[in-house]
Amino acid sequence: MFTEVLPQSKSAQNSASAAPPEDENKLTRRKARGFQFAPYLYVLPAVALLIVWTYAPLLQTVELSFYDWNMLPTQPKVPVGFDNYVEVITLPELQQALLNTVLYIAGFLLLSVALPVVFALISRRVAGKAKTIYQALIFVPFLVTPVATSAIWRWLFAPEGGTIPAVARFFGVEMGDVFRDPNSSMLAVMVIVGWQMLGFGVLVVSAGLAGISPDYAHAAGVDGATERQITWRITLPLLSPSLVFLSLMTILLSAQWTFPIIDLATQGGPSGSSTNIYYLLYQFGFRNFDAGLSSAAGVLFFIGFGIIAFIFVELTEKLSFHDN
Repeated sequence: MFTEVLPQSKSAQNSASAAPPEDENKLTRRKARGFQFAPYLYVLPAVALLIVWTYAPLLQTVELSFYDWNMLPTQPKVPVGFDNYVEVITLPELQQALLNTVLYIAGFLLLSVALPVVFALISRRVAGKAKTIYQALIFVPFLVTPVATSAIWRWLFAPEGGTIPAVARFFGVEMGDVFRDPNSSMLAVMVIVGWQMLGFGVLVVSAGLAGISPDYAHAAGVDGATERQITWRITLPLLSPSLVFLSLMTILLSAQWTFPIIDLATQGGPSGSSTNIYYLLYQFGFRNFDAGLSSAAGVLFFIGFGIIAFIFVELTEKLSFHDN
């Protein structure tokens, strides 16, 4: 019986191998076409929203930057070429706004990057429910709306009846209206925004610390390393990807973070001492109703921050230390 079945199986195999693989190739091509086409269907809604809400307005902004238009539908757009870009670059207000933006970024790198590292490292010493409460208290300011934040801090800094001037007066220090003083308005905005964004930085740093294996610290402790050496030589280097990401977000979003506080607390004053490039762009478009000038400023800022983001992305691998 076995001698009869064995030749049949061999013949069946030979016939199958000798048959042209057309059906198999067609099936493979169909699978390949379906595999390549299906992912695009999943991302199509997101791509459509990006085109409608991001890329189309961006192209319209670039187009408007070459026209003089007061944003009235009944008024025609007058082509002016690159005049709007030349005017933006030569404006004295832009130089002040750029300098203030750089100072804001420097301050936020301390308040939104350095301090979160300290608070996140301290929170590692807290255990149980106390740790959750501690992190929640730090993160709560991030959930407060900018309007409420501005109202609270204006009340705290109020020259008459404000809590902070009253405490300062108790110690013999007289405080005026910090939001109307050119020497303190920027610092006041920086403190308010830094207080509000501290929770975001702590959240990012805590997530980075959670991804670091405790085995490294245990091994270093066995070898005689002190806690300070473990922090500086193990924890912080392994935390560098999160710090690079947080630094990039701080640089790119610092002007955006400060805009609502500036608008509600200082209106960019006094004498432009607390303004930044985002608020300057807002003034061009919605106070002076100069859509062309505002669009030109927006395009220049987009290019500038895009270059910064590109440089950071290229340096990410060099600035970050990974445990693999």
